[in-house]
Amino acid sequence: MNDQLQGSNDTLARLAEVIESRRGGDPEKSYVARLFSKGTDAILKKIGEEATETVMAAKDGDRQKLVCEVADLWFHSMVALAAFDLKPADVLAELERREGLSGLEEFALRKVRQREGDGT
Repeated sequence: MNDQLQGSNDTLARLAEVIESRRGGDPEKSYVARLFSKGTDAILKKIGEEATETVMAAKDGDRQKLVCEVADLWFHSMVALAAFDLKPADVLAELERREGLSGLEEFALRKVRQREGDGT
């Protein structure tokens, strides 16, 4: 892994630790604690909002706003991961597993696995 990617992984790991440390905190003093106190539906709603804002920023062609909205989307996605006792490393492992596969190949493999899991 090159230094820039390793630094990104470290940043995500540090952020995941902060999210986890605030999980049981005071909802009056921590945005993360407030999200967790409201439950999974509230966390997922925020992801939907941030995804929509990301799309709008991209359609507007505003590069800086797009970066900010993607940062918000990643952050809220990390809160969701924590809600399900997952870490950024789990997502990175999945991306690494997919490395070298074309998107079409990976999608076809997912379909096969889904059919096998459904028993159809």
